[in-house]
Amino acid sequence: MKVTLITVCRNVAPVIRETLESILVQTHAEIELIVIDGASTDGTVEILREYADPPQGLPTQEGTVRNTSTSGSLAGYPGEVKDRRGITTLVSEPDKGIYDAMNKGLRLATGEVIGFVNAGDLLMTPTVIADVVNAFQRAHVDAVYGDIIMVDEHDIHKVHRTWLSGTYHRNNFRKGWMPPHVGTFIRKGVYDRHGHFNTDLRIGADYEILLRFLYRYEVPTIHIRSVLVRFRLGGMSNGSVRHILNANREVRASWGINGLQAPPLLVTRKLWSKVMQFFH
Repeated sequence: MKVTLITVCRNVAPVIRETLESILVQTHAEIELIVIDGASTDGTVEILREYADPPQGLPTQEGTVRNTSTSGSLAGYPGEVKDRRGITTLVSEPDKGIYDAMNKGLRLATGEVIGFVNAGDLLMTPTVIADVVNAFQRAHVDAVYGDIIMVDEHDIHKVHRTWLSGTYHRNNFRKGWMPPHVGTFIRKGVYDRHGHFNTDLRIGADYEILLRFLYRYEVPTIHIRSVLVRFRLGGMSNGSVRHILNANREVRASWGINGLQAPPLLVTRKLWSKVMQFFH
């Protein structure tokens, strides 16, 4: 089973290597890695070139897209791995925001299953993708999600919160629940049938797409009891109280966008679920 992993980034030179290394050491053989860079100016592009083959001339500010297949020996995560893959498709060009960049990645994806690994985040172990593929094959579902740990922006070994997603029940969405987007893997066919990210939403489009797929269209889904991702705090929806409030306004709006009535106390329950993550 071929899995497409999409990483979107812009000006993330201090952390992008860690993210790429956590992907490139995965034991699952069939991985397509798509990187969508937003025309970075801080050295990110130069780092990405190191993971492309050939290493020169890729990408350009005009938006070069080129298939690559890198083998060699680089510093691995957690150890050195030889003769491994590199970035499969790399794009660097201006975009209209994170969800526009994600949609670019989706349009380029050719894998049967698609997952997103944010710049700065790390797959927890080298067997994460193998474990996810095993779950898809065993359960014959369209979506698989796991748990994540939320770590300090500057120290990935300092855990602030643990997101234990729990067994899947569709009606948990009515209680403010959602699976972690970065720990959720979905078949490409679901995106083909039900659409990509809603770019009218600036912070909550990840919630909206999961609500659309899992709740509105009842995509068959299972949870695997394993921490899949080390998630760096400080992103767009977690960076400030203002961003959190804006995100939760978009959570309510997501129900209306899908022709659904938002449950009473939805935002309060969602905020409470975040508070409980500090106690796991």
